[in-house]
Amino acid sequence: MTVFGKTIHFGIDLILLSTALAGIKRNTGLTIKSEKITDSKDFQGYIESYLNVGEKSYDMSVAWMSGSEYFVRK
Repeated sequence: MTVFGKTIHFGIDLILLSTALAGIKRNTGLTIKSEKITDSKDFQGYIESYLNVGEKSYDMSVAWMSGSEYFVRK
């Protein structure tokens, strides 16, 4: 696998992890305490941005599934 392929694969894995964390937040209310990970306000901002990517991905997935004939709400 090329370096480019590995980079794309790693990026997709990061988005999937962020989306899973968004699903956990939506269903349980649990989220990451970024201030426990680092004292740096800049890095905390990066963590929040990363989690927001998951929220957006989660919302887009739910919207797509809601409009799809293959999924049904029970």
